[in-house]
Amino acid sequence: NSIPKEAAYQIINDELMLDGNPRLNLASFVTTWMEPECNKLMMDSINKNYVDMDEYPVTTELQAISYSLLFRILSLRNRCVNIIARLFNAPLEEEETAIGVGTVGSSEAIMLAGLAFKRLWQNKRKAEGKPYDKPNIVTGANVQVCWEKFANYFEVELKEVKLREGYYVMDPIQAVEMVDENTICVAAILGSTLNGEFEDVKLLNDLLIQKNKLTGWDTPIHVDAASGGFIAPFIYPELEWDFRLPLVKSINVSGHKYGLVYAGIGWVIWRTKQDLPEELIFHINYLGADQPTFTLNFSKGSSQVIAQYYQLIRLGYEGYRNVMENCRENAIVLKEGLENTGRFNIVSKDEGVPLVAFSLKDNSIHNEFEVSETLRRFGWIVPAYTMPANAQHITVLRVVIREDFSRTLAERLVLDIVKVLHELDTLPARLSAKLEVAEENNLIIHPNGPADPAGIKKDDNNNNNKGIKKTDIEVQREVTDYWKKYVLARKAAVC
Repeated sequence: NSIPKEAAYQIINDELMLDGNPRLNLASFVTTWMEPECNKLMMDSINKNYVDMDEYPVTTELQAISYSLLFRILSLRNRCVNIIARLFNAPLEEEETAIGVGTVGSSEAIMLAGLAFKRLWQNKRKAEGKPYDKPNIVTGANVQVCWEKFANYFEVELKEVKLREGYYVMDPIQAVEMVDENTICVAAILGSTLNGEFEDVKLLNDLLIQKNKLTGWDTPIHVDAASGGFIAPFIYPELEWDFRLPLVKSINVSGHKYGLVYAGIGWVIWRTKQDLPEELIFHINYLGADQPTFTLNFSKGSSQVIAQYYQLIRLGYEGYRNVMENCRENAIVLKEGLENTGRFNIVSKDEGVPLVAFSLKDNSIHNEFEVSETLRRFGWIVPAYTMPANAQHITVLRVVIREDFSRTLAERLVLDIVKVLHELDTLPARLSAKLEVAEENNLIIHPNGPADPAGIKKDDNNNNNKGIKKTDIEVQREVTDYWKKYVLARKAAVC
């Protein structure tokens, strides 16, 4: 049966109250705050379908795919694509229209870029009379999962350069060594999700040029700038990673990350129209006019595109630079605060996405996952995770610094982390884990209490007492007593 609208709203609203606070979600790169004026624009346009270009010509002018020169859609000007393409130093004449498209996010953008590379490679192989059934992409093991999706969905082998301790991005030298005649592109990451580090796209480009000359191949580069594309141009303008490098043929960026728009918008830009095969473009006319489209989906809202255009004209180059510099400064405040505790190693780099990735210097007693879990009691959502192969033995915590994360919040987070560390120092060290290990190894606790750190009492013949087993609660109490003594001894040593 139907229910009153007020009741439906209240039922859902009550459940949503159990969600975390988005502004304290330091795990996400996605924007969680926008100006009220932009929120209003988004709500006013939320009922406009992105693909209905003929019905919504002004919205289309702001965001529609821009092929005016190629497809005679001379009246359409893709403002967002043109602005972003020029931000990435695309080789465009003053009045030339850029080649690009708005997407749901960087995942769709990567799918489209990958499809373009695959089709160009297949066409070239067919023309040369060579096999074209085993394409591959070379990238680092630090790539986002959407690259694995692309490889799986579109039957492309993913060749990953493994990481190593202390070096958590793709090694350009190893990447170029893995390139073969079936490589459709090498994917570089401008802002790794693991530690925010920028990969050396310039070195990759130079090494790949040399290999292409030796082999006769023309292996290109795609830059996944989902996180760093709206950062590097503003605070690292001299860094060469974009279309200034000749082998960079396409770039994706997430408008909903440091493009400062709510979730649901990404962009992919191609260097020239020759880098996007024309056969991938579909033309439809059943909405009133000829409309070229290159997307994986069809209907979607226009509000995020309008919000992106708002941010671009509202902030301009100056505004984006101020926001990114402020984020970087707050990241430095947080980094220095963590270093001052003396308890953490900083894994992130100074040049990169404004985030702080860090790990405990000593995690033999309590680990990063326990720190993450305990921080939730203070409202903070700070993820803990292990690195990919071959650095999976390294565990880190990561705090992403967004526009709405102030210096005050950075200082407060450090204070709360200190509280968490103090609290964990006074607690037993992973009791459940120790009990599981004891059970697996058939370790027995002597009735008179633990005589060594493992809680095992030896008999006169130096053999473990067998057949004498305490209850779980007795074991827990004994291990707790031991660690209390350990903590007190350690504090006395420090004093």
